[in-house]
Amino acid sequence: MALVVQDRTFLDALSDEARKDLLRISVERTFRADEHLLREQDDSSHVLVLLAGWAVVSTATDRSSARLILALRRRGEVVGEMAALGGFRRSASVTALGPVRTLVVPGARFRAFAGRDPQVSALLMAQLVSRLRTADEERRTLASLTVLQRVARRLLELTDLQEAPSAPTATRRAGRTGDAYPVLAQFAQHDLADAVGATREAVAKSLRLLRTAGVVRTRPRRIELIDHDALRLLAAGGNIGF
Repeated sequence: MALVVQDRTFLDALSDEARKDLLRISVERTFRADEHLLREQDDSSHVLVLLAGWAVVSTATDRSSARLILALRRRGEVVGEMAALGGFRRSASVTALGPVRTLVVPGARFRAFAGRDPQVSALLMAQLVSRLRTADEERRTLASLTVLQRVARRLLELTDLQEAPSAPTATRRAGRTGDAYPVLAQFAQHDLADAVGATREAVAKSLRLLRTAGVVRTRPRRIELIDHDALRLLAAGGNIGF
């Protein structure tokens, strides 16, 4: 179960020459927190490369005003390439989770960039394979795990992202509370529901159980992990005696 593909990012894997070429054909743009980078069903074809910040990939569901969070995208990753390369409408929305800085590449320029460099084409193919593999795992998770297990696994994943070696030093010093880190600190309960494919009521019930057991503590737009061992046990299908 993973929202983030942990492979080396597209931008990091580019050669110096390809990176210079990408900078030459693009313009820089920043987005505010909660601002849309891309909108589902839009017919635009430009591509974005994240230079700083995190973005949420989501799709609308049949439940009114609800969405399903499909993935998180981080610095160095590409979004919007399917529309540019395949000529399709946008299959999902991409929204800034905190301030985001990007490179914007027109679709035609990105296609030419990928077509003239075999390394770029290979990187895009590898990225697609990784994302498909992650999506398959997410579908298995939705079909086989309880809401409580999915909540536990997602919270652990977000905490692992917070403490990753690639996180800024000041961020890692902030610890598990997520004071300086947007991935965990800015995830509200309704975001968590969207990220595990469950109703807000079901997630609120799971969080109530976890709070009562002293496993988590919740505050507005923040969920703090207290007992990681208990959370891992629950994620694996164990019982902590609620």
